[in-house]
Amino acid sequence: MSRLNPILAASAQSIEAYQQAITQSTEAVVQWLQQPEMYQGKTVAELRERIALDFNPQGLGNQAAIERAVEFFLKDSLSVHHPQCVAHLHCPSLVVSQAAEVMINATNQSMDSWDQSPSATIIEIKLIEWLRAQVGYQAGDAGVFTSGGTQSNLMGLMLARDAFFARQGHSVQQDGLTGDLRKIKVFCSENAHFSVQKNMALMGLGYQSVTLVKTDEFARMDVNDLAAKVAQAKANGEQILAIVATAGTTDAGAIDPLRAIATLAAEHQIWMHVDAAWGGALLMSEKYRDYLDGLELADSVTLDFHKQFFQTISCGAFLLKEARHYELMRYQAAYLNSEFDEAHGVPNLVSKSLQTTRRFDALKLWMSLEALGQQQYAAIIDHGVTLAQDVAQYVTEQPLLELVMKPQLASVLFRYRPQQLAAQGENAIALFNQQIGDALLESGRANVGVTEHNGVTCLKLTLLNPTVSLDDIKVLLALVDKTAQQLLNA
Repeated sequence: MSRLNPILAASAQSIEAYQQAITQSTEAVVQWLQQPEMYQGKTVAELRERIALDFNPQGLGNQAAIERAVEFFLKDSLSVHHPQCVAHLHCPSLVVSQAAEVMINATNQSMDSWDQSPSATIIEIKLIEWLRAQVGYQAGDAGVFTSGGTQSNLMGLMLARDAFFARQGHSVQQDGLTGDLRKIKVFCSENAHFSVQKNMALMGLGYQSVTLVKTDEFARMDVNDLAAKVAQAKANGEQILAIVATAGTTDAGAIDPLRAIATLAAEHQIWMHVDAAWGGALLMSEKYRDYLDGLELADSVTLDFHKQFFQTISCGAFLLKEARHYELMRYQAAYLNSEFDEAHGVPNLVSKSLQTTRRFDALKLWMSLEALGQQQYAAIIDHGVTLAQDVAQYVTEQPLLELVMKPQLASVLFRYRPQQLAAQGENAIALFNQQIGDALLESGRANVGVTEHNGVTCLKLTLLNPTVSLDDIKVLLALVDKTAQQLLNA
């Protein structure tokens, strides 16, 4: 039995097996971190052919299982920390976040009841209180850690829906949806995250319930168009559940005019939810905090920490302005959050979450805040925003590159525009930029995003890595140019 994996426990055999497995794994990670390639460059077909499961009836033992994971997973993983891995909102992680994962995984606390996670429950509550203060909410602990933006946005939309019906004397929780559901609408910008549509479909209201509001030249919600669409909806007898504002759109990093939207929402008594999954990092900023002006007026807020807070996936939070709205989703189970517990002040967080069993992801943020301190945290967040501005300036100075939009957070949208393709039209230039992005990833040397802005296909640099400098990006852009020239010559 010693060759097999014992349960993690206090026995000498278990502790020895744990130490050996962790040591073997961390040594492999250290070796992987030092490989020069961003990616080994295998295609989908090659990975399908290469990766095979080996569920031996007798078991392989820990050492062999870890060796196979290194061979088939680790070696072919994308190096998110690599300076030329800049395609997505996919951050490198803080070392202290990795340390937190060791404790989270080993203790295996479950956040659904205090007696499954005593110290963890109190730490999460205190972090929620702190996050609320950063947003500008009144003192309280209405909020919860989540798996990320999609789940947080679902909570905001669900509570907005249930609060809307509650004002009409109807409980969705008890009696379900009622009335002409096709008349129920949610408003968001045309650049809002796809999870707005996804979540409205999950709630049984469908994509048709989402009204898209026009955006300005900087991809921000046009408040005049919002006002016009709200007025038109009311004239049509439609009922508006919520306005979803975005603080940091996926591509442009655009932050909607939060204060103006909040004013309009309050005028019409409409729930305002802010998806600040990316831009919420500016709560820590010393230079750009004012970009979030008006966030404190929102009824609910989404935050993500596995973006520009540099936490390991997954780590997010949902904040609710008024705790009374949590009653709309509260469910009591004698085995988790009994009346007896509540009467004695026992905090069981299951009432605040869509999940039951839930990881103690809050530990990562807590340890990071303590390890870095607010000043250093602000510096690494601000670095990406400032770097994007410097990169944009550099792009404008290159004859074959075109800046598609002025940066707002830490992303740069640009495209390669060779003279010989200009005469062939926009479709030819769009296809060419797609080919550049594909060729870079296939080579294993860089991962650059390919997206669209106002119908223009462009390349995207998402500059979340605080160790990346302007010189690193100049090397990357030289590689873009070299790749483009090879494609043109071919």
